[in-house]
Amino acid sequence: MSQKKTPARTIPKGARAADPVPVRRDPAGFDDIRKSSIDALSRLHRAREIGLQASRKAIQLSSQAIRAAHRGEYDAARALCCEAGDTLSTASAEIASEPSMRYSGFMTDGEKEYAEAAITLAFVSGSRIPAPTELGIGCPAFLNGLAEGASELRRSALDAIRHGSPERADELLTLMDEAMGVVETMDFPEAVTGGLRRTTDALRSVVERTRGDVTAALRQQTLEARLKAVEAKLGRTKTT
Repeated sequence: MSQKKTPARTIPKGARAADPVPVRRDPAGFDDIRKSSIDALSRLHRAREIGLQASRKAIQLSSQAIRAAHRGEYDAARALCCEAGDTLSTASAEIASEPSMRYSGFMTDGEKEYAEAAITLAFVSGSRIPAPTELGIGCPAFLNGLAEGASELRRSALDAIRHGSPERADELLTLMDEAMGVVETMDFPEAVTGGLRRTTDALRSVVERTRGDVTAALRQQTLEARLKAVEAKLGRTKTT
């Protein structure tokens, strides 16, 4: 059975064929989304790299400053602290437009180490403790640095005991106690203080161990002084 053919449509003479309806390639705007997302993430990645490098450098410089302070090289320690502060300040300015990177954990870590170095230097050199505004850091980083700087005093206290100066160790223990008194009063959530409660607990343990060492050293010094007094008295008795 033969099929009937449909006659082809013809355009009347003089008439124009209709233009095809244009098809939009990206009706939902995916190309714009892709481009803007790449640009935004590229800026975030750049800010992250700047912040990470600055934080690592500041941590290294701060560690060197703490060691120099314990050795009594105060000028070198100050120079290292200044370099660490400048490194963090420069990075903060460069990534200020990306708050999620500027106030991220790695930048805070660098600021805590910087604060610890500056405060440790102030403790062992007998100078005034710098304020957070002077260091250019936030309060949570400063308080954590204060607690860790106080913990560093245990090393100085033990050095003083070894060098026969338990009185100096007792002075350092007093500083540790005062610092702990400050951080213990910060009764705020961990998300606000940046984990200060854990740092405070660690400081408390260090303070109590140091208290035991200093107490033993002071008692030993008192006992030695009494023994020397008795020996001197016995020596005078024999000569008479």
